[in-house]
Amino acid sequence: MDNKEIPKRKKNRLTCYDYSSCGAYFLTVCTSNRCNYFWENDVSSEVGATIGRPYDVKLSKYGKIADKAINDIPFVYPAVKVDHYVIMPDHIHLLLSIRADESGRPMVAPTVSRIVQQMKCCVSKRIGHPICQKSFFDHVIRNKEDYQKHVKYIYENPLALYYDRGGH
Repeated sequence: MDNKEIPKRKKNRLTCYDYSSCGAYFLTVCTSNRCNYFWENDVSSEVGATIGRPYDVKLSKYGKIADKAINDIPFVYPAVKVDHYVIMPDHIHLLLSIRADESGRPMVAPTVSRIVQQMKCCVSKRIGHPICQKSFFDHVIRNKEDYQKHVKYIYENPLALYYDRGGH
């Protein structure tokens, strides 16, 4: 097989962008083969009319481990705030902010890739094997409207899944 036959992969990250910069980031982390690792079986009908993080959906053992890893991010990286998130059956959406200190100076912060890598590693260690895809999707939030659009997406994603699976 020569190099002409190998398809070129689309770059996942913006070139020349500092992913440790202060700002907000929308991230999606998927499970391997999009397997339902995070919700208990047959709970899609329990989403009901809930909009937002599906508190009435029972997280599986793996989902609870992922939830803890997400909530530990600000303790591991004090410059990082988890603004919003939702754990879906086979993926996680996160809206993170990397913040400046009270003087407006950027705090020492890891890159977004490092934050996601640490979270996935924590989940894998607690479970005993990896369950997430190697890569992840990111979107650098551009402005207030972009931020609100992604907050809305996080809160409506469980409801969309409910209706996609035949809910009324």
